[in-house]
Amino acid sequence: MDEGKAGGPQPTWWSRPGGASGPRPADDARPAEPAPRPLDGHDPYGTPPRGGPGPWAPAPPVRRPAVTPPYGTLLPPQPQTQERTDPQDRPRTGAASEPRPAGAFARYDPWAPPPAAPPADGPSPAPGAPSGGPRRGWAAAAAVVLALVAGTVGGGLGVYLERHGAIGTVELSQAPAEDTGRSPDSVAGIAARALPGVVTVHVSGATEQGTGTGFVLDHRGHILTNHHVVGSAGSGGVRVTFHGGETVAAEIVGTDGGYDLAVLKVDGVTGLRPLPLGNSDSVRVGDPVVAIGSPYDLAGTVTAGIISAKERPITAGGDHGGAGGSDVSYVDALQTDAPINPGNSGGPLMDARGRVIGINSAIRSAGRGLPESGGGSIGLGFAIPVNQAKRVAEELIGTGRATHPVIGVTVDMEYSGDGARVGAGPGGEGTPVVPGGPADRAGVRAGDVITAVDGTRVHSGEELIVKIRSHRPGDRLELTVERDGRERPVTVVLGTATGS
Repeated sequence: MDEGKAGGPQPTWWSRPGGASGPRPADDARPAEPAPRPLDGHDPYGTPPRGGPGPWAPAPPVRRPAVTPPYGTLLPPQPQTQERTDPQDRPRTGAASEPRPAGAFARYDPWAPPPAAPPADGPSPAPGAPSGGPRRGWAAAAAVVLALVAGTVGGGLGVYLERHGAIGTVELSQAPAEDTGRSPDSVAGIAARALPGVVTVHVSGATEQGTGTGFVLDHRGHILTNHHVVGSAGSGGVRVTFHGGETVAAEIVGTDGGYDLAVLKVDGVTGLRPLPLGNSDSVRVGDPVVAIGSPYDLAGTVTAGIISAKERPITAGGDHGGAGGSDVSYVDALQTDAPINPGNSGGPLMDARGRVIGINSAIRSAGRGLPESGGGSIGLGFAIPVNQAKRVAEELIGTGRATHPVIGVTVDMEYSGDGARVGAGPGGEGTPVVPGGPADRAGVRAGDVITAVDGTRVHSGEELIVKIRSHRPGDRLELTVERDGRERPVTVVLGTATGS
């Protein structure tokens, strides 16, 4: 209590930092001056006045920026550090102490790490532990399984729809329909006219069966084919199938093995389409041809080619010995490269106008001779000229037998020289020159060698027989005969022999 104390001047106290007190000044001391204030007005940060000394705070230590963590990474809570005492916060000597404003800039440190996010419900994950926990792992596994299942189901569904045409309509480009008419002399035109007149011949024998081809000769039901096609017919007989599919039994009217021709006849068939016959003498090498037949029982097969050669002497079947036995076919054939195969035998070979110029009979196969069946085409096919076939067919229809032209000699088939030598056959069989026959009357003798027929050279006995068979009985031929090293011409009139 101050009451009752003597009054007088009150002491003046000096304020020092840290609360230290000093000795009081003397009474005669000069009164203290007020603390200097900042020149720029109110200074909430306590900045010393310009130009004057002040209690400057030491510079904060330099901090290097740390690597910024990826976005979304949860950081562990920062440890609570003791609040530093900024020297500027201390009261300056001789100045009134003013509180620092609390706000965004209070104790701001640009290098300090960001404040930790508030913890979510539940315990915080340990540092380094995978985020998300088990629930996130299960979600990822479920997503993978779902993707696999969806891919499998989608792929299977796509394959099914593609195979069953349910994906959509597929439409490819295509030319529009055109006129199906063809020129009459084209292969298509010839085939369209000829196919109704071509038949497939089926033969059933005691030990074998066979298939060949034939074609209609007239409206009475006569059909021409090869002898070797029907030669094995037995009790089973012969049946023919027309282009329209109708199958009927056929009767054998007559056959001739020397010419390899046969005539069949069908009854009760209407709408027959006979094929027109051409003239084989008018054929030239290089002419286009069309072959129709049933190779390997493939009925109605059409092939095309050209005439490769004419007057090609060929023999087929039977025994090649003797002077022209009926078991051997001697043909002065037309050669063609039109594909001909087993089953084509007896079918027509037609010219560019759709006329029959030959009857397909033989082929030459690689490594083989001229088979009656077997093998396949290598572009060497042979046909009986239609002029020869026409004569034989007429005789077979008329009498059931065909006649062969002969000169009345026996040919030595073992002669290896150039030409055909007149002489006995193997083992002395046969008469070299038939007494009173065409050759005997022309002056041909045993041992003579015939080297040409009508100026065409012959090189073997087979060629001589082929040349003679290409004519009719009664035809006049000029033979070139070599005797004692000298050649001389002789003229013969062909005789007649009855074939089998």
